[in-house]
Amino acid sequence: MDFKDWTLKAIRDEGSCFSWMEELRFNWIPQVQSAIKKILDGYSVIIVTDREFKWFSDYILDRINRLDKNRPFIPIYNIDGIFPAAYNLQDANELDFLYDMLDISFVNGYLFWYIGRGEHKHYEYIEQDKSSLIWRLNREIEGLFSLNGNDPLIDIKLIQAFRLFDAALDAALIGETEL
Repeated sequence: MDFKDWTLKAIRDEGSCFSWMEELRFNWIPQVQSAIKKILDGYSVIIVTDREFKWFSDYILDRINRLDKNRPFIPIYNIDGIFPAAYNLQDANELDFLYDMLDISFVNGYLFWYIGRGEHKHYEYIEQDKSSLIWRLNREIEGLFSLNGNDPLIDIKLIQAFRLFDAALDAALIGETEL
Protein backbone atom coordinates (compact mmCIF):
# COMPACT_ATOMS: atom_id res chain seq x y z
CA MET A 1 0.00 0.00 0.00
CA ASP A 2 1.21 3.49 -0.83
CA PHE A 3 2.40 5.40 2.27
CA LYS A 4 -0.11 8.22 1.74
CA ASP A 5 -2.99 5.75 1.56
CA TRP A 6 -1.64 3.79 4.52
CA THR A 7 -1.42 6.98 6.60
CA LEU A 8 -4.96 8.07 5.83
CA LYS A 9 -6.30 4.61 6.66
CA ALA A 10 -4.32 4.49 9.92
CA ILE A 11 -5.65 7.91 10.95
CA ARG A 12 -9.24 6.96 10.17
CA ASP A 13 -8.89 3.61 11.95
CA GLU A 14 -8.11 5.51 15.16
CA GLY A 15 -11.56 7.11 15.13
CA SER A 16 -12.84 10.59 15.78
CA CYS A 17 -10.38 11.37 18.58
CA PHE A 18 -7.65 11.45 15.92
CA SER A 19 -9.54 13.33 13.20
CA TRP A 20 -7.42 16.44 13.81
CA MET A 21 -4.49 14.62 12.18
CA GLU A 22 -6.28 14.05 8.89
CA GLU A 23 -5.90 17.72 7.94
CA LEU A 24 -2.27 17.89 9.07
CA ARG A 25 -1.14 14.71 7.33
CA PHE A 26 0.00 16.55 4.20
CA ASN A 27 2.98 18.06 6.07
CA TRP A 28 3.46 14.99 8.25
CA ILE A 29 3.71 12.41 5.46
CA PRO A 30 6.77 13.68 3.51
CA GLN A 31 8.87 14.20 6.62
CA VAL A 32 7.98 10.90 8.26
CA GLN A 33 8.33 9.01 5.00
CA SER A 34 11.82 10.44 4.50
CA ALA A 35 12.81 9.75 8.12
CA ILE A 36 11.66 6.13 7.97
CA LYS A 37 13.54 5.58 4.71
CA LYS A 38 16.69 6.87 6.39
CA ILE A 39 16.15 4.67 9.45
CA LEU A 40 15.75 1.64 7.20
CA ASP A 41 18.98 2.69 5.43
CA GLY A 42 20.87 2.56 8.75
CA TYR A 43 20.65 6.14 9.97
CA SER A 44 20.38 6.87 13.68
CA VAL A 45 17.87 9.35 15.07
CA ILE A 46 18.86 12.09 17.51
CA ILE A 47 15.96 13.72 19.35
CA VAL A 48 16.30 17.39 20.21
CA THR A 49 13.57 19.17 22.16
CA ASP A 50 12.98 22.45 23.89
CA ARG A 51 13.20 22.08 27.67
CA GLU A 52 9.40 22.14 27.96
CA PHE A 53 9.11 19.00 25.82
CA LYS A 54 11.92 16.92 27.30
CA TRP A 55 9.22 14.70 28.79
CA PHE A 56 8.16 13.80 25.26
CA SER A 57 11.68 12.78 24.31
CA ASP A 58 11.73 10.51 27.37
CA TYR A 59 8.33 9.11 26.35
CA ILE A 60 9.56 8.30 22.83
CA LEU A 61 12.73 6.64 24.12
CA ASP A 62 10.71 4.60 26.61
CA ARG A 63 8.24 3.38 23.99
CA ILE A 64 10.03 2.95 20.69
CA ASN A 65 12.21 -0.05 21.54
CA ARG A 66 9.92 -1.97 23.86
CA LEU A 67 10.56 -5.70 23.87
CA ASP A 68 6.90 -6.52 23.21
CA LYS A 69 7.15 -4.84 19.78
CA ASN A 70 8.97 -7.88 18.43
CA ARG A 71 10.93 -5.88 15.87
CA PRO A 72 14.53 -4.77 15.44
CA PHE A 73 15.61 -2.01 17.81
CA ILE A 74 15.65 1.48 16.32
CA PRO A 75 18.88 3.46 16.88
CA ILE A 76 17.36 6.51 18.54
CA TYR A 77 18.96 8.77 21.13
CA ASN A 78 18.36 12.02 22.95
CA ILE A 79 20.94 14.75 22.31
CA ASP A 80 21.23 15.24 26.09
CA GLY A 81 22.12 11.56 26.50
CA ILE A 82 24.84 11.82 23.87
CA PHE A 83 26.22 15.14 25.04
CA PRO A 84 24.67 16.42 28.30
CA ALA A 85 25.99 19.97 27.80
CA ALA A 86 24.43 20.29 24.32
CA TYR A 87 21.91 22.93 25.41
CA ASN A 88 24.71 25.07 26.88
CA LEU A 89 26.76 25.34 23.69
CA GLN A 90 26.91 28.98 22.66
CA ASP A 91 28.91 29.82 19.59
CA ALA A 92 29.30 28.34 16.11
CA ASN A 93 32.68 26.72 16.94
CA GLU A 94 31.21 24.80 19.86
CA LEU A 95 28.31 23.64 17.70
CA ASP A 96 30.74 22.61 14.95
CA PHE A 97 32.64 20.49 17.48
CA LEU A 98 29.42 18.75 18.47
CA TYR A 99 28.40 18.08 14.86
CA ASP A 100 31.93 16.81 14.08
CA MET A 101 31.59 14.40 17.00
CA LEU A 102 28.20 13.22 15.72
CA ASP A 103 29.63 12.70 12.21
CA ILE A 104 32.42 10.55 13.66
CA SER A 105 30.08 8.64 15.98
CA PHE A 106 27.33 7.91 13.46
CA VAL A 107 29.23 6.84 10.35
CA ASN A 108 26.09 5.44 8.69
CA GLY A 109 24.45 8.83 9.09
CA TYR A 110 21.99 10.43 11.47
CA LEU A 111 19.00 12.69 11.36
CA PHE A 112 17.63 15.06 13.92
CA TRP A 113 14.08 14.79 15.21
CA TYR A 114 13.19 18.19 16.61
CA ILE A 115 10.11 18.70 18.77
CA GLY A 116 9.37 22.13 20.18
CA ARG A 117 8.79 25.83 19.71
CA GLY A 118 12.20 26.59 18.22
CA GLU A 119 13.79 27.62 21.51
CA HIS A 120 16.63 25.07 21.50
CA LYS A 121 19.95 26.59 20.42
CA HIS A 122 20.33 23.94 17.73
CA TYR A 123 16.99 24.62 16.08
CA GLU A 124 18.27 27.01 13.41
CA TYR A 125 20.81 24.44 12.27
CA ILE A 126 18.28 21.60 12.38
CA GLU A 127 15.69 23.61 10.45
CA GLN A 128 18.16 24.15 7.59
CA ASP A 129 19.05 20.44 7.45
CA LYS A 130 16.46 19.15 4.98
CA SER A 131 16.80 15.57 6.26
CA SER A 132 15.57 16.51 9.74
CA LEU A 133 12.21 15.44 11.10
CA ILE A 134 10.67 18.57 12.60
CA TRP A 135 7.53 18.79 14.71
CA ARG A 136 7.26 22.54 15.18
CA LEU A 137 4.94 24.17 17.69
CA ASN A 138 3.33 27.61 17.37
CA ARG A 139 4.71 28.42 13.95
CA GLU A 140 3.42 27.04 10.70
CA ILE A 141 6.18 26.48 8.19
CA GLU A 142 5.44 25.06 4.77
CA GLY A 143 6.41 21.40 4.64
CA LEU A 144 6.83 20.98 8.41
CA PHE A 145 4.48 19.21 10.75
CA SER A 146 3.14 22.03 12.93
CA LEU A 147 0.92 22.01 15.99
CA ASN A 148 -0.48 24.70 18.26
CA GLY A 149 1.68 24.48 21.37
CA ASN A 150 -0.96 26.34 23.37
CA ASP A 151 -3.63 23.76 22.59
CA PRO A 152 -4.83 22.27 25.90
CA LEU A 153 -4.59 18.86 24.19
CA ILE A 154 -1.03 19.32 22.91
CA ASP A 155 0.38 16.49 25.04
CA ILE A 156 -2.27 14.07 23.78
CA LYS A 157 -1.73 15.16 20.17
CA LEU A 158 2.02 14.66 20.43
CA ILE A 159 1.50 11.17 21.84
CA GLN A 160 -1.01 10.35 19.10
CA ALA A 161 1.35 11.64 16.41
CA PHE A 162 4.14 9.50 17.87
CA ARG A 163 1.87 6.45 17.92
CA LEU A 164 1.20 7.02 14.21
CA PHE A 165 4.94 7.39 13.55
CA ASP A 166 5.64 4.17 15.44
CA ALA A 167 2.89 2.32 13.55
CA ALA A 168 4.29 3.67 10.25
CA LEU A 169 7.71 2.37 11.22
CA ASP A 170 6.20 -1.06 11.93
CA ALA A 171 4.33 -1.00 8.62
CA ALA A 172 7.49 -0.13 6.71
CA LEU A 173 9.54 -2.80 8.47
CA ILE A 174 7.10 -5.59 7.62
CA GLY A 175 6.39 -4.34 4.10
CA GLU A 176 2.80 -3.31 4.74
CA THR A 177 3.48 0.06 3.13
CA GLU A 178 5.84 1.17 0.38
CA LEU A 179 7.99 4.19 0.95
